[in-house]
Amino acid sequence: MKRGATAPLGLSEQLDLSDVRDWIALLKPRVMSLVVFTGLVGLLVAPGHLHPVLAVTAILCIAVAAGAAGAINMWYDRDIDAVMRRTANRPIPAGRIRAQAALAFGIVLSLASVMVMGLATNWVAAAVLAGSIAFYVFIYTMWLKRRTPQNIVIGGAAGAFPPMIGWAAVTGGISLEAVVMFAIIFFWTPPHFWALSLFASGDYARAGVPMLPVVAGARETRRQIWLYSLLLAPLGLLPTLIGMASWAYGAVALALGAWFLHAMWKVKHDRQDAEGLSLTRDAPARAGFKFSILYLFVLFAALAADILILRGSGL
Repeated sequence: MKRGATAPLGLSEQLDLSDVRDWIALLKPRVMSLVVFTGLVGLLVAPGHLHPVLAVTAILCIAVAAGAAGAINMWYDRDIDAVMRRTANRPIPAGRIRAQAALAFGIVLSLASVMVMGLATNWVAAAVLAGSIAFYVFIYTMWLKRRTPQNIVIGGAAGAFPPMIGWAAVTGGISLEAVVMFAIIFFWTPPHFWALSLFASGDYARAGVPMLPVVAGARETRRQIWLYSLLLAPLGLLPTLIGMASWAYGAVALALGAWFLHAMWKVKHDRQDAEGLSLTRDAPARAGFKFSILYLFVLFAALAADILILRGSGL
């Protein structure tokens, strides 16, 4: 029932698809898609075998857990979501879903995803899955986000767990290869989200969220984006350097890394006024943000394709 209803809903209202869409929106499906994909890659490239039904179950658990964490995040951040233009129409601040219902929804899904993961695969994967939910909810959302401009740097670990979870679901443990995939996403997160924060800094300032452009200014944010990009580009080559993937993947990673650096160099050298504010309406930052999503998707797709081809050929 929608917030503010005073009478029982009729059948047509109960089946109102807008209600369903609101509950789905709580799960942050756009964010979830990349999380699920990297988790799938971790599962596919891990040595060993998992029954297809159990593999699908593991991926569903990662998806549900990511959505559950998103729902709890929306519950906790409902006050700041209400004053930010890009989030004001989310189901809770818009009054379409009650805050406590959203919290209960997130908690139930969190517990269910961890229990099913443990029963379907192993408890190491379930423990890492539980850790990823806890990290996103307690460390990032409740502790870091409103207290430090380094929120994205430390909190980025939450989004880096999925390939480790997929790997653990197959192997029952964590190895160097899983840590490398974690590291790539961890160092990808700051330039990705700081590019977004450059053109959304007004929203963050109104909400009192100390994102880097709000606290340190746009010029320093561009410098930090560039520094993290310099760290990320060579990290993409690590799967080849440790023998996890071939040089065919390495060539793709090298090209993507160079393209990423080019995109973020344009962000760093965007035309600015005396205060470092963009004179182009942050066009390079918007383009860099979009490309960063493509970068991570293609990099992990290339990694999966390379390893599966090598495995299939018996090399």
